[in-house]
Amino acid sequence: MNDPFSRQRDLVLKHPLNELARFSLGRALYEAGDLVGARENLDVALSLKPDWMVVQILLGKCSLAEGHLIEAKAAFERALQLAVEQNHQGPKEELEDQLSQLKIEN
Repeated sequence: MNDPFSRQRDLVLKHPLNELARFSLGRALYEAGDLVGARENLDVALSLKPDWMVVQILLGKCSLAEGHLIEAKAAFERALQLAVEQNHQGPKEELEDQLSQLKIEN
């Protein structure tokens, strides 16, 4: 069986604490619908580089896709904070829109 992510997995095996390798594999797995595998790798990437806004956004998208709205909201709020701190206007607007669309019942 041919693993479409073999290149990314090989990089993670060779460099398990490389945040870019973890992000690359996590993003590929997210795009393929493997939310568990994506989260696993994105969590490691974020632990290695806690101010990585794009990783925080993808973790929010994983939570949203899994139906974990409270987790998604927290991830998007943290990503928004990072977008403001890092002066990323496009992501800031996207995150504000995403947060305004989240419907969480109390």
